[in-house]
Amino acid sequence: MSALVKTPETTHHVYFQDCDMLGHLNNARYLDYFLNAREDHTTAHYALNMGELAREQKAAWVITKHHISYLKPARQGTRVRISSQLIHFDNSSLVLEMQMRDESGARLLALMWSEMAYVAMPAGTRTDHANAMMDLLDELDVEGVDYDPDGFDERVKEVRQQLKKQRRAAGSEE
Repeated sequence: MSALVKTPETTHHVYFQDCDMLGHLNNARYLDYFLNAREDHTTAHYALNMGELAREQKAAWVITKHHISYLKPARQGTRVRISSQLIHFDNSSLVLEMQMRDESGARLLALMWSEMAYVAMPAGTRTDHANAMMDLLDELDVEGVDYDPDGFDERVKEVRQQLKKQRRAAGSEE
């Protein structure tokens, strides 16, 4: 079996109706773009349909917290790259990191962490992941991202510095 893609990426068009008067993606719409991209990633790369999984397991992930940093505007009519990756998990929760970059992938536009709890339905009480899900999460957990619940701003800085080094190495202008 081939290794699963730990950090899938898709390209999305920034639509007019999703933008503010300045032609920038509306702040609230970033959440939709990120979460829709993650759903696309889980379907395409892991053959997981979140709705079906919730019905089968009688449990689902619910978002408990978002951390988001808006760094540069995603402009109407452009294309953006959105990647997602699992950076932390335990028996009953997980943390996803999602990045939005420009079409070339060289500039970070926004970064978001979504913290989620796994809850039994319909009670809505926290429950443990099944063993098979723990195995999948273990396989998908990315290395090289040291998750610290209070380290969001530091992570944003780290990603920006990595991209800056890559642009310099490629001879791109700042």
